[in-house]
Amino acid sequence: MSDSFYDATGTAAPIATDGDGFVLHADDRRAMLDERAHYEQPQAACIEALKIVQKRHGWVPDGAIVAVAETLGIGSGDVEGVATFYNLIFRQPVGRHVILVCDSSSCFLTGYDELSEALSQRLGIGFGETTKDNRFTLLPTCCLGACDRGPAMMIGDDTFGPIAPSDLSELLEAYP
Repeated sequence: MSDSFYDATGTAAPIATDGDGFVLHADDRRAMLDERAHYEQPQAACIEALKIVQKRHGWVPDGAIVAVAETLGIGSGDVEGVATFYNLIFRQPVGRHVILVCDSSSCFLTGYDELSEALSQRLGIGFGETTKDNRFTLLPTCCLGACDRGPAMMIGDDTFGPIAPSDLSELLEAYP
């Protein structure tokens, strides 16, 4: 890959890299710069920039933090803070489908224990683990905003609830 790309004005612009060898794809850098242009403060584009990296790689490697920071013109500590705070940015490799199980008070009271136990048994993994075939990663989350539909879970961008353990086989089969 080249060390630069040409922006809309024809000006050569370097592609952000870091010491670990992470290279930000030129299309991703362009998308981040486009996103940054929508805001007065470049920090406002941070979540979207991290999502751009995650879409290509499946997660956000350490080297991407530096590349995103350089691209947006902000500190890498600011980017790391957003990446570790926002629960839909994954800082470690995950499976093709991430299952988030809500463990809020509402979901806890409406069947969280039964649902999480059934998922663990069905998938053969615990929270924070990925199936051997790399199909699913199982994670708890503090809230899915579905308190009226507990217990709730999310697979990718799809939210489900209330979910009974008997619903899991059919539901999981929809995610190859």
